[in-house]
Amino acid sequence: MGDVWSYEGKRVVIAGCFSGMGEACARELVRLGAEVHGVDIRPSQVDLASFTQLDLKDVAAIDRVVDEIGGEVDAVFNCAGLPQTFPALDVVRVNFIGLKRWTERWIPRIRKGGAIVTVSSNAAMNYQRRLPLLQEFVAIADPAEAAAWVSAHAEDVADGYGFSKEALVVWTQQRGVDLIKQGIRINATLPSPTATPMMKDFEQVAGQKILDVFALPSGRQSTAEEQAWPLIFLNSPAAGFISGVCLPVDGAFTGGVNTGLIDVPALIGAAMAG
Repeated sequence: MGDVWSYEGKRVVIAGCFSGMGEACARELVRLGAEVHGVDIRPSQVDLASFTQLDLKDVAAIDRVVDEIGGEVDAVFNCAGLPQTFPALDVVRVNFIGLKRWTERWIPRIRKGGAIVTVSSNAAMNYQRRLPLLQEFVAIADPAEAAAWVSAHAEDVADGYGFSKEALVVWTQQRGVDLIKQGIRINATLPSPTATPMMKDFEQVAGQKILDVFALPSGRQSTAEEQAWPLIFLNSPAAGFISGVCLPVDGAFTGGVNTGLIDVPALIGAAMAG
C-alpha cells in the first residue's frame, strides 16, 4: 500500500466549497495533490480542477452536474448546508434531500476503496430520541416525496436545521452497512460552533450566550481548518476500516454531555435567565 495519508492521484468532488469548512477542505485537498471538482451556489476562489454552480434544491440540476463532471472518483465531500435563518423546507432540501441525491448519484462512480464524508452537527447528538420518525423520513427515496413529507410534518421538522442534521446521522449509519459490502465507506462529522461566515446566522437565531454553551469545555469556537482536517482523514486510506461513524469534532463537548459533566439544559436555562 502507498502513503495512506496522501491524496496524490486522487480524484474527488466537494459540495459546498465557497466558504467555511468546505473552502478549507478544498484548499487542503488541492495542496495534498488531489484533483478537486467543486460545486456550490456561489463561485469558489480555490484553484480547483473544475467548479460548477449548483443549487442543491434543484434535483434535475444535481443529476445534470454529476453527469457533466463525470468519470470515477475516490472521495465525496459533503460540506454544503443552510442555517435556520432560511425557510425550514429549503433547509431540509439542501442539508439532507439535496446532499443525499448528490451522494447517491455519485455512489456508482466511486472506485472500490473510496469514501464519502458529510458535515452534520452536534445539534444532531440526540437523534435517537426520535429515531423511528427519522427512519421513516430517510427511507423516502424520491426527493419530491421527501419534500412533501417535510411540509406535512412541520411541527416535527421545526426550523429544519436540527432535523436535517439528525437525518444525515441516521442515513450515514444506515448506508454504512450496505456500502461497506461494495468496498465504499461513509462517515460524518458533528462539529461544534465553528468560526465560519455562517456563524452570524446562528448568532441571530440562538444568541451568543447559547452558542457559548455548545463551545464548552474548550471555551472557543473551532476554526474551519480544524473541521476540514478530520473530513480529509475520514476519506483517506488511513481511515480504511472506519465506516458508519458520526464523529464529534467538538473539543470534548459530547464527552462532557454523555458523562454528565456538562448539563446542557441547565446551562441553557442559566444563559437565558442571564
